[in-house]
Amino acid sequence: MQTETHAPSPTADLTPPESTEDTVTAPIIPLTQLDEAIERLDVAVPCRSYDPEVFFAEDPADVEYAKSLCQTCPLRDACLAGAKDRREPWGVWGGELFVQGVVVPRKRPRGRPRKNPVVA
Repeated sequence: MQTETHAPSPTADLTPPESTEDTVTAPIIPLTQLDEAIERLDVAVPCRSYDPEVFFAEDPADVEYAKSLCQTCPLRDACLAGAKDRREPWGVWGGELFVQGVVVPRKRPRGRPRKNPVVA
């Protein structure tokens, strides 16, 4: 009788450890588990292939670029879930922008908004 062996999924070990507390809070996926999953992958992930500053950029165009890089990452869902659990204070995680621990749709440019729209 022959048994098949399968390579473990890169996200297989991203389940958080069991909690012994009687709380209703969601378990937090530590960054160490995400790092270990990245190391097991045979492909390069964007956050390790590009300048990390891109994922913490101030310019809205750079933030959108970082979000687009995440779209091809095989660990995108696990990264996003972990960032939500940890309430990351800022940066692009899992293809979403975090500001003060909350996902926001887009980064506003610095400065005061215009009172009147600009005619192009």
